[in-house]
Amino acid sequence: MPEPIAEPGHDCPLCPRLVAYRLANRAAWPGWHNGPVPCWGPREAKLAVIGLAPGVKGANRTGRPFTGDHAGKLLYATLLKFGLATGDYREDPQDGMVLAGVRIVNAVRCVPPQNLPTPAEIATCNRFLKAELAAMPGLRAVLCLGGVAHTAVLKAQELKAAHAKFAHGAVHALPSGLLLADSYHVSRYNTQTGRLTTAMFEAAMQAILARIN
Repeated sequence: MPEPIAEPGHDCPLCPRLVAYRLANRAAWPGWHNGPVPCWGPREAKLAVIGLAPGVKGANRTGRPFTGDHAGKLLYATLLKFGLATGDYREDPQDGMVLAGVRIVNAVRCVPPQNLPTPAEIATCNRFLKAELAAMPGLRAVLCLGGVAHTAVLKAQELKAAHAKFAHGAVHALPSGLLLADSYHVSRYNTQTGRLTTAMFEAAMQAILARIN
């Protein structure tokens, strides 16, 4: 049986709708990254933060997860506060910020139209999430940002969606020994409507770090 592919190529052909959107973005903004966005952070990290997919004017533009859009503001401020990053977040991959003890992974590597991948696209890209988690030898916990990330991690662990229900602040112990923690996504919609506050996200982060440190 062949080894799982660890990374999609810059011209990954697996999802036709995402490929078409990628080509349209390349035509409109040829200077942008416009390809599958790689994970960021040390592979030996104990914690992985699992996002949904790149934002069209964020990671799809910059090539670094959560960089350049609103969602990165709360995420990176929190990582800096808890000592999981050093430097300053300036919404630019050249800002010099370094992650320590955490790796950021998206459930879907390519930007989807309307920021919403289809179930088929999530399932197709799951092979990369599965390979990524398997390639982190010291991984002890994942913090899933939203229900899609939560379900994608369960699938990557070969578990059914019904195995653990998504709930903000919940921590689930999986059969593999991995801890799965949940938070509402750090999206602009959630933070501006008050569904997710800074205090709520920091509490979710603190709870999982207390379990692995």
